[in-house]
Amino acid sequence: MENSKNKFQDYLLLEKKHSQHTVTAYLNDIGFFEMFLSSAFDATTLIKVNYPQIRAWIVSLSDDGLSNSSINRKISSLKAYYKFLLKTKQIDSSPLLKHKALKSPKKLQIPFSEKEVDLVLNQLVYTDDFDGIRDKLIIDLFYTTGIRRTELIHLKVQHIDFGSKTIKVLGKRNKERIIPILSIVENQIKLYLAERTQIETIIDKEYFFLLSKGVKLNDSFVYRIINYYFSNVSEKVKKSPHILRHTFATHLLNNGADINSVKELLGHSSLASTQVYTHSSLAALKKVYSSAHPRNKK
Repeated sequence: MENSKNKFQDYLLLEKKHSQHTVTAYLNDIGFFEMFLSSAFDATTLIKVNYPQIRAWIVSLSDDGLSNSSINRKISSLKAYYKFLLKTKQIDSSPLLKHKALKSPKKLQIPFSEKEVDLVLNQLVYTDDFDGIRDKLIIDLFYTTGIRRTELIHLKVQHIDFGSKTIKVLGKRNKERIIPILSIVENQIKLYLAERTQIETIIDKEYFFLLSKGVKLNDSFVYRIINYYFSNVSEKVKKSPHILRHTFATHLLNNGADINSVKELLGHSSLASTQVYTHSSLAALKKVYSSAHPRNKK
């Protein structure tokens, strides 16, 4: 079984091009299910699992207080594993063939307002050193390009093209896309690069964004940057890099951008993924509609 999981890991990394973070999450979920089988059914293999056993795990997870969306994610990991076993002819049919995902209430992501973003970028005082210049650039790059946190962390120096005023981003499944950068951001990048050369020892030389000790950024650091600065101007519960990406899309749509163009900028594979951002722009649309439609003036 361990050999099968190792091959599954290679399959996810090499063939499906998933990130190591995603692969680790898949394997952890499968491991938890394996432990449940052992304790609840005294089972020693995942090969001969039936759906009632999986259903019992779902009930157990629910009893432990996990949300439907968290349970769905774990079952999604199992589904991927059994799909792999089916593909490699280790099983004849998946025990999850007729499984239907649990219903989850959609959480409305509330973007920052244009005023809040303006306050962070134009009113807050940043330290006039490497850390301050880097922090402001991180926020501005999120807001003006809509890149994901992982994409920002893994941005390479060579991916900045001043000639065409673009950056090359490596997205999900190693899919590349080119995003234009504004002149104001280009100037900040040049200022940051000048400060970056003053770091005594750079360990992760190829990465664009660094900590002051010369190593690339990490997920928690980037989250703290966004949360810290926006906590000064916003009372919203969630203040994260994803909310800033959401803000990028919402503000573009509110100001008349074509949804297909926003889709390309975000690196979405389908329009359905981009359409979730139209919910926030609906308020602005209603306002325009209410003030412009002749029937509302009578």
